[in-house]
Amino acid sequence: MGATSNGNGTNGAAPGDGRVNGITPFEVHTEETHSNGNRAGSNGSRPLEIAVVGYGNWGSKHTRVLAGIPDVRVTVVDRDLDRLAAAGRTFPMITTSETLDDVLERVDAVVVATPPRSHTPIAHAAINANCHVLVEKPLAPSVEECEELIDAAALANVHLLVGHTFEHDAAIWKLREIANSGELGEIRYIDCARLNLGLYQQDVNVIWDLAPHDVSIINFILGQPPTAVSAWGHSHANRGHEDVAHLQLRYAESGIRAYIHVSWLDPCKVRRVTVVGSEKMVVYNDLAPEGKIRIYDVGLEESINGDSYGEPVKYRRGDIVSPHFSVSEPLSVQAAHMIHCIRTGETPRTNGESGLAVARVLEAADTALHSGHEVAINENPPIDITIAAIPTRPEVPAPVLLDTQAAAG
Repeated sequence: MGATSNGNGTNGAAPGDGRVNGITPFEVHTEETHSNGNRAGSNGSRPLEIAVVGYGNWGSKHTRVLAGIPDVRVTVVDRDLDRLAAAGRTFPMITTSETLDDVLERVDAVVVATPPRSHTPIAHAAINANCHVLVEKPLAPSVEECEELIDAAALANVHLLVGHTFEHDAAIWKLREIANSGELGEIRYIDCARLNLGLYQQDVNVIWDLAPHDVSIINFILGQPPTAVSAWGHSHANRGHEDVAHLQLRYAESGIRAYIHVSWLDPCKVRRVTVVGSEKMVVYNDLAPEGKIRIYDVGLEESINGDSYGEPVKYRRGDIVSPHFSVSEPLSVQAAHMIHCIRTGETPRTNGESGLAVARVLEAADTALHSGHEVAINENPPIDITIAAIPTRPEVPAPVLLDTQAAAG
């Protein structure tokens, strides 16, 4: 069926450069530069044509962001006519289509925001049409399919990106900066919680649905993928997939362990990452209206009391500080980064290899879940997910002192 109109119309920074692929994570670049040699984005004098496939929860967000960017024209693709009508009413400047085939010849890039089981065939269709592709997490429902997409994109010389949105979040960059600055001392462990009541998915369990965010965040902070994973989970609502799960990631190189708790069946919405160091601890709370990052000057001190009845440890409690940092909507930053890479040919930060590194963890977690044993993660071929130096930012006011804790509990 034809398209129907609904209205008008790598990490290769130099040391100390403070930039990633020539762009800081929070800059929006709209200037047109050289071509990457493909049909997609090869005409720097015309607007980019981008198709968003799937107008659901994430597809509607991508549409909103992309429709607001100058020199970008958006087409929403969905088989559901009611969803297409809703998209046209909300964004009268876009066009719509019931089938991707009708738009592939004229678009430069495709955003895949459909259920995970459909990611691979849609992404392959776009790549075969010489289009750049951004796929929502997870990149694909298996490691093998991720590798196939990476190979196909390389052969077609187009960009393959994965929607690890939090790696475009200023707060997560700040969290990484703090964790790697030495301020926390030696990192002991990382703990993540991503809980909510719903939304249940039909084709994947809660690990594949929610854990990709936290796996990508932990990999981003540590600059390396884990070497082994353990997992526990259960389907408490009897809907066929595990709806509550716990993961333990082991990073052999650094000796750090990370813990992830994900749930579709919890009365409280939680989006939290805690990094525990030998000197201080830092908490990222995505739902906090302000002070999303708080550094706690707390920890343990070994007791020097030789009395066997003495306390085995002493607790140190100090100030809580909330550092300032610039804030931009992560999805908007991700969209601007994608467009920048299309315009310039530079390697995306969250590329196919980044998605593969996460899929390896998820697939190993499924195996661990059903075997009851820790599973080593296949690192063949090895993936370098090292991110360039933290971008420098303008001077900001001194951190806000939130609280001073009592010296004794």
